[in-house]
Amino acid sequence: MSGLFITGTDTDVGKTFVGACLAAALHRRGRDVGVMKPAQSGYAPGDPASDAARLSRWAGARDPMDLVCPFAYEEPLAPEVAAARAGRPIDPMRVRAALAELSRRHRHLLVEGAGGLLVPLAPGWTVADLAVEAGFPLLVVARPGLGTVNHTLLTVFYARSRGLEVAGVVLNGYEEPLGVSERVNPSLIERYGNVPVIGRLPRLPALPEPEEAAEWVERYLDVAAVEAWLDRQAAGKEETKR
Repeated sequence: MSGLFITGTDTDVGKTFVGACLAAALHRRGRDVGVMKPAQSGYAPGDPASDAARLSRWAGARDPMDLVCPFAYEEPLAPEVAAARAGRPIDPMRVRAALAELSRRHRHLLVEGAGGLLVPLAPGWTVADLAVEAGFPLLVVARPGLGTVNHTLLTVFYARSRGLEVAGVVLNGYEEPLGVSERVNPSLIERYGNVPVIGRLPRLPALPEPEEAAEWVERYLDVAAVEAWLDRQAAGKEETKR
């Protein structure tokens, strides 16, 4: 088993879109990819338009939605707040069990967090805590424009302070014409964060179909680099077993 934990510098930076496109591209390349969104808000449980449902559909996965997304809440609030208001607190043990089961079912697993790393999921348990437990490298999704260098570097440095490997950064949502910030931010992030920017994705006016999404993301994101991370993890774990 190998995987990737997809986090963001903030909410609404396009984590689900990037994760779903990446899942579609890996699936098209013949990879056995599972997906997980441990908690989501803004959608009722089982909503076919939800982030978790889109991730699962584009990955070509057939896992039960209570594994893909153990906790879903209708109010678009931070998960811990939405859970408290709904009277259904997030149970870390249930999330861990779902993560373990999906890891058994698939060769690779993409896990998408909620908002950024310090978003609380349950009292004393944040997205970063879940990422540490999952043990996968991080893919950080960020905005392309002014302010993103600070937000991205804060995320990268905090992740490393928790012992998390940051595999790469994706800047999502470019619009023409590009300003000075959009042109220089990738090199600044790479230089000061010592981390590769592996994707620069333009904003799309509408969601594509999975096949179109796979083709699109391969034009703007280094999918081969992601495959290399996954294979390196898998090889390392096989070596550990010997």
